Amino acid sequence: MSDKPAGVLAGMKVLSFCHYLQGPACTQYLTDMGADVVKIEPRDGAFERHWAGADRAKVDGVSAFYIVANRGSRSLALDLKHPDAKKVVEALIRRSHVVVENFRAGVLERLGFGYAQARAIKPDIIYASASGYGADGPYKDRPGQDLLIQAMSGLVHATGVPSSAPTPVGCAVADQHGGALLALGIVGAYAKWLATGEGTRVETSLLAAGIDLQGEALTTYFAAGRGPGIFERDRHLGTWFHESPYGIYRLADGHHVALSMNDPAKLARALDSNRIAGLAGINRYEERDRLAIAVARELAGRTLDELAGPFDREGIWYARVDDYEALRRNPQVVHAGLLREIPAGNGTAIVVGHPVRYDGTAPASATFAPRHGAHTRDVLAELGFEAAAIDDLVRSGAAFAPAEPAKVSLSL
Repeated sequence: MSDKPAGVLAGMKVLSFCHYLQGPACTQYLTDMGADVVKIEPRDGAFERHWAGADRAKVDGVSAFYIVANRGSRSLALDLKHPDAKKVVEALIRRSHVVVENFRAGVLERLGFGYAQARAIKPDIIYASASGYGADGPYKDRPGQDLLIQAMSGLVHATGVPSSAPTPVGCAVADQHGGALLALGIVGAYAKWLATGEGTRVETSLLAAGIDLQGEALTTYFAAGRGPGIFERDRHLGTWFHESPYGIYRLADGHHVALSMNDPAKLARALDSNRIAGLAGINRYEERDRLAIAVARELAGRTLDELAGPFDREGIWYARVDDYEALRRNPQVVHAGLLREIPAGNGTAIVVGHPVRYDGTAPASATFAPRHGAHTRDVLAELGFEAAAIDDLVRSGAAFAPAEPAKVSLSL
């Protein structure tokens, strides 16, 4: 059985046909909360074991992309096209509360494990699917990838200045948010199952996630009724819909500072600036560029050390723009344990910890499989397969198990 500590989802059993990021991010939220997730991997390992950014970054041979979102899942390696694998998957579905997958539409149906097939095996199954664009519609067969979703959803257009520099967010934001939304849907369906014993079909997509991220911006845009010209703005301004000086400004010491929603009169006092004081009565949205340019000129000759005291005295909302090295040292990040250093093989990896606390505590520990199929024999034994039958499945190629399954404890 899984050696994770109990959590708020202790007892939930999940069968995962997930790869890349959106699906694994979902199951990692679930495992952090105590669910027992069995991840089906192909015989040569999931895609995320073989690729990672930054020229395939690894920790002791384990892909950073795998480490990102597979904490807590147990790895069962199967050839889903092998006829003997079918009985394994059917046994897993019968013992699971949830099946979760993020393949393209129709892939699992062709393999015999789609929603209708899973429901025939277990009528009360919760079947959760994440895709690029949805299970149907004109775009259902398009490749779904984070940057493409950012572009299609308007996020790239709205983040940068459209006429000069449309700008994507610097991380896989739709994938990560899509995983959180899928986990939310699963938890809701599980609550329904606990209350009624009924299963649920849960579906979301990267496109839905990309749009959901922009709830405030999209609602404001359509309510304003000003048309696409509203996006054009001075380059310092962080969004098209906030009042100036909301944005990022360069300082004399090479740092940048973020200014949130701030009264120009307070800024003028903090900076001892007649220039900004003279703009205190303007409409800060209609003349947003004028104010932003003035603030940029005032800040260009100041350092953060010079600004911190006056800003704090006037109650200015500001923050230094930090890089990841500074983030790692941030005292609040350290205090809250938001980044964790964990063992990975003979090395260590720095990962993002579970973002929620339960009764004041974040989940304390989990395991991950540094090799695909690390839990194949354990899971098959739990399903009732005798040792000889397990050996037959491995010998036939229906399943894969390393000679010495390795488990690495992650102290989070």
